[in-house]
Amino acid sequence: MNITQIKETCLYFHDLEKARRFYHEILGLPLISYVPGKHIFFRAGTSVLLCFNPDDSKNKKSPPGHFAKGRYHLAFEVRAEEYETHKKELLAKGIVLIDKVIWETGQESFYFEDPEGNVLEIVPVGIWG
Repeated sequence: MNITQIKETCLYFHDLEKARRFYHEILGLPLISYVPGKHIFFRAGTSVLLCFNPDDSKNKKSPPGHFAKGRYHLAFEVRAEEYETHKKELLAKGIVLIDKVIWETGQESFYFEDPEGNVLEIVPVGIWG
């Protein structure tokens, strides 16, 4: 298998309007599709962030039903030269940073939460080599 990337990542939101406000209005991800009560999809670079209402998606036949509970983690990659600018923009929008890590490469990443409690991270390009 020659995998080129993870194309989709899925989070679960009971309140999809909160997901829309956070990911589209605050983080600025372009909206691809929104079906209230069912799902909302966002473009994230060359990937797609899917947000499903777990109460709806767990009973689907096709695509197969899926749902989850808990705090998920995903990282958004940004250009290294824009990393500090993005951090300042999020702070100015009232986003609370919950952690910061300096990695073995000497690069920093920072963490914050979405309205559902998922743990998000901003990483600069090149953090994993």
